[in-house]
Amino acid sequence: MLKPILLVEDNPHDLELTLIALSKSQLANEVVVARDGAEALDYLHRRGEFADRQQGSPAVILLDLKLPKVDGLEVLREIRNTEALKPVPVVMLTSSKEEQDVVRSYALGVNAYVVKPVDFNEFVRAIADLGIFWAVLNEPPPGSHRYIKPK
Repeated sequence: MLKPILLVEDNPHDLELTLIALSKSQLANEVVVARDGAEALDYLHRRGEFADRQQGSPAVILLDLKLPKVDGLEVLREIRNTEALKPVPVVMLTSSKEEQDVVRSYALGVNAYVVKPVDFNEFVRAIADLGIFWAVLNEPPPGSHRYIKPK
């Protein structure tokens, strides 16, 4: 079973566009959506409504920077401070071009920082390329497999 892609996005328009773009890339990975940082952390730590989800980490986390409840940088900080989550690739997918956001994201260990293109076709292409690279082409560290063993 393929590992899911965790998409953390609160903007309904950006969420819809990202889901369309991922479906156009024809990835077989399930896309799990979290609409704020707290929900993303619940998913990653298997607590709350996600307590019964299958064990394992996502193939990649597409993380918005500006989120309600817990912002993207705090989510990233917690991911990088949690031993089991450290190897998970995190792509900051945001509309912020602020230099301090880019610098802080990389300082906290983000794998890539992608500014959302305004043009729909560019956006679809960027998301498809991201999904294919991180979910299919990227070689994960030894011991963190691309697949989750079914129960």
